[in-house]
Order: sequence, then structure tokens, then C-alpha cells
Amino acid sequence: MAFNNRYTIVFFAAFALMSIDVGLAARHLLQATGPPNIPNLPKPNLPSIPSLPQPNLPPLPTGPNLPKPTLPPLPSLPIGPSIPKVSLPPLPSITSLPNIPLNIPTTIPSIPFLSPPPSTTSP
Repeated sequence: MAFNNRYTIVFFAAFALMSIDVGLAARHLLQATGPPNIPNLPKPNLPSIPSLPQPNLPPLPTGPNLPKPTLPPLPSLPIGPSIPKVSLPPLPSITSLPNIPLNIPTTIPSIPFLSPPPSTTSP
């Protein structure tokens, strides 16, 4: 058990030291005044790609004498049993709508056990 505990402590210590290095590097980058100086390197002269000869292809035939591609007909699907049509009975007609009260209360009723006790003054 002690052997495993040593490795755990070493792991956390190494992790803490690594995070310190990252923190210092980030702070150094934030405090930098400008971009680093990058030297201008000469650009290499690359040879140009030679053009390849184009093959001579016969022109594509066009015109009304060309055969039109035809597709085979689609197979017919078997028709399953038909479902009988069901008619629903008519809905009953509503002759009058229920009365809705137009005055809606805007105050909250007081509940006796939730309201504070009345204030009294002592002599």
C-alpha cells in the first residue's frame, strides 16, 4: 500500500511542476511586447510543371438519330386487402356555451395562519 502511495505523491508533484512551467510560459507570452523576429528566408526557385500533351478524342455524337436510353418498366406491386371505409356518427350540436365570469379577482385572499400577527403597542 505504501508503494502505491509513493507513486501517487510523485505523480501529483510532477503534475504540479508541469503546470507551473505552463503558467510561467503563458505569463511570459502575455508580457511580450510584439511578435518574435522571424528571419526572412530566400524563396527557392522551383522548376515549372511541364504541360502534358492532350489526347485527341473523337467528338461526341449529337443529333436526333441517337438511340434514347430506355429503362425497364417497374414491377407491379401486389395490392393487399382493402380496408372498409367507416363513417363516424355526427357530433352533437352545442346549443349554448357555459357562462364564464367576467370579473376575475385581482387581490390575493389573506390566509389567517400565514398572515403576521397584528401589531400591538405595550404601555
